[in-house]
Amino acid sequence: MKAVKKFVAVITFTLVSFASSAQSVTACASTIDDAEALVAAQAKEAGASYKITESHFNNGVHMTALLIHKK
Repeated sequence: MKAVKKFVAVITFTLVSFASSAQSVTACASTIDDAEALVAAQAKEAGASYKITESHFNNGVHMTALLIHKK
């Protein structure tokens, strides 16, 4: 089950466009720390900082964050 959630997160990140100066990304994981680590990795890859805008827990964590690109 954990592998499926990570696969979904990777696919979600793959589909996100990095064209805008601020963008929203999502992560799905089994814990809040794991979800935030996925968001942090995407921010680092994009050369951006991030701000978590929402997080839900229901048999796993779904987190959304705003990536803020440095100018």
